[in-house]
Amino acid sequence: MRASVSGFVSVGAVAAAVHYVVALLAHALGWLPSNANWLGFLAAFPVSYIGHRWWSFRGTQASHQQAFPKFLTVALTGFLGNQALVWLALTYTPLPFWFVLGVVMVIVAVSTWLLSRFWAFKHG
Repeated sequence: MRASVSGFVSVGAVAAAVHYVVALLAHALGWLPSNANWLGFLAAFPVSYIGHRWWSFRGTQASHQQAFPKFLTVALTGFLGNQALVWLALTYTPLPFWFVLGVVMVIVAVSTWLLSRFWAFKHG
């Protein structure tokens, strides 16, 4: 499991960086935070799935037909939680988008790892 955690953190950091940078660039170009966040998610999703499939959970016996829909479900669930938390924070606090997005992405990463490890890419 230690390799899975280190792989997940490595791949997750790259995917999170893609999400974060794309979202902040879109926001800087005038996109609303919710739309910028969607664009960041869409840019990061392929990085996340491919990286987790081939690195974090490389020992899985799950086929792409089994793992991809489950991982997509995990990712969309995590993103919907992300979107809700970002909206709440931006609506009810004076915190800036760049800060809120960063904190929320870290919070959601834990649940994403648990669901990926024990459901989407479950061994055997």
